[in-house]
Amino acid sequence: MAPRGVGSPHQLTSLRSAPAQAGRWSAGRHPYMTDVMPFDVCEFPPAAIAADRNRRAVAIWLFAMCGMLLVMIVLGGATRLTGSGLSIMEWAPIMGALPPLSETEWHRLFALYQQIPQYQLQHEGFGLEGFRRIFWLEWTHRLWGRLTGIVFLVPLVWLWARKAIDRRLGTRLALLFALGGFQGAVGWFMVASGFFPDSISVSAYRLVIHLSLALLLYGSMLWTGLTLTASSDGPPPGVPRYLLGCSVLLIALTIVAGGFVAGNHAGLIYNTFPLMDGALIPPGYADLRPFLRNLTENLAAVQFDHRLLATLTALTALIASVAGLRSGAAGRLRWALRGLAIAVLAQYALGVATLVEAVPVGAAVLHQALAVVVFSAALIAFHASRRPAA
Repeated sequence: MAPRGVGSPHQLTSLRSAPAQAGRWSAGRHPYMTDVMPFDVCEFPPAAIAADRNRRAVAIWLFAMCGMLLVMIVLGGATRLTGSGLSIMEWAPIMGALPPLSETEWHRLFALYQQIPQYQLQHEGFGLEGFRRIFWLEWTHRLWGRLTGIVFLVPLVWLWARKAIDRRLGTRLALLFALGGFQGAVGWFMVASGFFPDSISVSAYRLVIHLSLALLLYGSMLWTGLTLTASSDGPPPGVPRYLLGCSVLLIALTIVAGGFVAGNHAGLIYNTFPLMDGALIPPGYADLRPFLRNLTENLAAVQFDHRLLATLTALTALIASVAGLRSGAAGRLRWALRGLAIAVLAQYALGVATLVEAVPVGAAVLHQALAVVVFSAALIAFHASRRPAA
C-alpha cells in the first residue's frame, strides 16, 4: 500500500496521471510494477491519488508563502528608501503587533525616535505627523513578517499532525520556519546598526546579510514547491542546464551587489549610462586599502561592480533562454525560459532608468521586486531542466 504522506520528489513518480491510469489498474496492472495480482491493486489508486493531492496542497501553500515573502521584500525596500526603518526603536515580537492606541503612546515613541542621530541629522523638526508617516510603513513591514510566520507555522503543524507530509519533508519545512525566525532577529540586528552615533541609516553589511537571508529563504521555499509538482518527463536534449545554473548564481550575486549599492546610497552618484561621468571605469575605483574594502565601501567601485554584474547576468540569462527555447523546451521549462528573457530585459532597462533618474522611490521599489521575479524565473527554469532519476 502506498504511503499516505508526501514523500521524496522521486517517490510515486507520475502520480499526477493516476486518474488516467485507471484502466490499467482495473486490468490488474499498473505502470510501476511488472506483475501485480488483482487483489493487490484495489487500494493502491485511491492512496496514490490522496498522496498526490497532499503534494499539490503543500506546493500551493509554499507558492503562496513565496508570494508573501515577495511582498515582504518589497516592503523592506520601501522602508529603506523612505528612511522609515529606524522609526520603531523597540524590539517587541509579540506586543509590537499592536500599533499605538493613544496619543500618550504616540508621544512616547516619538520621544524615543528623537534621541537617535537620524532624527537629529535628517528629520529634526518634522513633528509628530511626520513621524506617523514613517512609523506606519515600518510597522506594516514588521506586521507582515509576523503574519508570514503564522501563515507558515499553522499549516505546517496541521499537516504534520495529520501525517500528510513525511518526516523528511516535515524536517525541511521546520528548518525553513527556523530560518524565517532567524531572519526576523537579523532584521532587528540590522535596524540596531542605525542607532549608532552619526548614523542616519543601517549598516550596508547588515543590510546585505538581511537581504541574502531573505533570498535564501525565498529560493528554498520555491525550490521545495517546484519539487513537489515536478513532472516525470525530462527536458529535451540540448537544454543548457549549466548556463541556467550560472544564471541563477549570477542573478543572486547581482542582487547582493545591489544590496551594497542600496546600503551605501551609491545610486545617487554617477547618474549616467553607459559611462560613469565619461569614463568606463570610474576614477578612484581602488582608492581604499586594503583593496577588498573597495568592493563593499567605495561608492564608485560598488556601483561599477553592480553595473558589470548586471550586464554579465543579462547576457548569460538571455543566451540560456534562447538556447533552451531552440532546443525544443516545452511545458513549465518553456514558460520559465520565456519569462526569464522578458523579465531580465525589463529589469535591465528599469535599472538604467532608476540610475539615470537618481533613484526615485517608486522605480527603486519596482526594481527590487522585479529582481526577485528574475530570480524566480531562472530558478524555475533551472529546476525544470533537471533530468528525473532513473
